[in-house]
Amino acid sequence: MSYALSSALQSAVFQHLTSDAALGAIVGTDIFDAIPRGAVPPLYVALGPETVRDASAGGVHGAWHDFTVTVVSERTGFAQAKDAAGAVSDALVDADLVLGRGQLIGIFFRRAKAARVGTGNTRRIDLTFSARVSDE
Repeated sequence: MSYALSSALQSAVFQHLTSDAALGAIVGTDIFDAIPRGAVPPLYVALGPETVRDASAGGVHGAWHDFTVTVVSERTGFAQAKDAAGAVSDALVDADLVLGRGQLIGIFFRRAKAARVGTGNTRRIDLTFSARVSDE
């Protein structure tokens, strides 16, 4: 197993999301690798946690990366959050990402969870994707 491709995958996912026109039309440039300090925009996308498991075979190092992309909205209702989450999913599923190291074998949608946060207007959607990478 190797965790060596984690940074390359994260960079490629971030670059792909920030350059996606459909997602940009909904959230603008409010796509973050790390949530900024202070006030945050009323609707944004952020890269989240990741778990990795071995997928090495035949002497080639590889891994499955399960990672979360989160959409947060302070706007009333789920509509805009779901629109943004749909655009994230459309952008990533079957994407042909170019990694700085290794290669992406495939990227797949696994699950999503939409929830209200607290008693206010905040809505949060966590989308989990699986990416298979190889370090050939």
